[in-house]
Amino acid sequence: MNVNDLKQRISIGDYDKAFTVLYGNPVAARQRYLAACDEFASLFGSDREVALFSAPGRTEVGGNHTDHQLGRVLAGSVNLDVLAVVSVNSDSIVRIQSAGFDMDTVELSDLTPQENEKEHAASLIRGVCARMNDLGYSVGGFDAYTTSNVLKGSGLSSSAAFEVLIGTILSHLYNDGKVDAITIAKIAQYAENVFFGKPCGLMDQMACSVGGFTAIDFADREDPVVEKVDFDLSKSGYCLCIVNTGGNHADLTCEYAAGPAEMKNIAQHFHQDVLRRVSVPEFYSNISELREQYGDRAVLRAIHFFDENERASLEKDALKSGDLTRFLELVKESGRSSFMKLQNVYSSLNVAEQGLSLALALTEHLLGQKGAWRVHGGGFGGTIQAFVPMEMLEEYRTQMESVFGAGTCYVLNIRPVGGVCLEKL
Repeated sequence: MNVNDLKQRISIGDYDKAFTVLYGNPVAARQRYLAACDEFASLFGSDREVALFSAPGRTEVGGNHTDHQLGRVLAGSVNLDVLAVVSVNSDSIVRIQSAGFDMDTVELSDLTPQENEKEHAASLIRGVCARMNDLGYSVGGFDAYTTSNVLKGSGLSSSAAFEVLIGTILSHLYNDGKVDAITIAKIAQYAENVFFGKPCGLMDQMACSVGGFTAIDFADREDPVVEKVDFDLSKSGYCLCIVNTGGNHADLTCEYAAGPAEMKNIAQHFHQDVLRRVSVPEFYSNISELREQYGDRAVLRAIHFFDENERASLEKDALKSGDLTRFLELVKESGRSSFMKLQNVYSSLNVAEQGLSLALALTEHLLGQKGAWRVHGGGFGGTIQAFVPMEMLEEYRTQMESVFGAGTCYVLNIRPVGGVCLEKL
């Protein structure tokens, strides 16, 4: 169907079922997709045959700073996404116009890393195409307009959503939709590592690609165990809030790097490369020596890893059994461990700025014994995560925004699917 046909179908509600699955609110989604269709038409023409695609952002629920030590995590895709209006072309060129950015143009005749593209979106497009080609999948040209409401700097992984979107488009346009979600996640990680130049783990891409609550065990670096957990947060009486406390991330590279480095030091003491391979009893029997050689913070961060690694598995089990009370208590335990042991809630370089600490304290005051709260993402500034009872949502949002500013409390839900072609929903 061409753009005008697609707009007609959107307007009369043909996509409302898909919009409800993805966002919960089909009315708002209709307007967003209609606007995207208009942008595509203005760029590439209204007579083009088009299809709709979407890939979500993600939230980490359990396993704070465990993936880089080959630990376990629990993550979930959210109802914020990157959407695309897409049309096949015969030029062997990928052209993507993302809202607010210059157009990215990637010629598929050269699928090698380009130094001038590093840390730019074009490198991710080229990297996904290259890896799919390496793995024997078909690749080809397409033109697309994309727009995103995945909040940048919020720990919701806008880059991973974009990578998964490209993989999903190529899967459906050129491979009959046969590239599975786990493979797309690995392709996306490869693109970010090798072409973009960022040595990220696999959690972000996996959560965006698989969708829903997703438990991942990274014990086997090359073949992580992925389990989709069937739990509908929207029917639980709770919603997921992400509160952006602001804060300055400048000059915090050393803080972010110190956690993995200190954990690695502890692991190497036992002749291992990651903590996952260290015997927990052996670790505890050597704490006196470890603190003398590596300092107390390194020891505390190792304790956090061992506890959090087990906790992520317990969180998964609690959701699978429908035990929401136990799940929420584990989320709070995760938050306490991140604060006291991992120590990534505020920077030691600027102790006067503690927006995350304040947001967590206010959330505890407002919710009391109800709900759960923890640091979200890498920490040292940015966002917290809170599971808030629906009957307390407006009061919670009002109070948090009175402190951190209007529009800083985002009310989300766990989206049940990852990267998708909407025609297949």
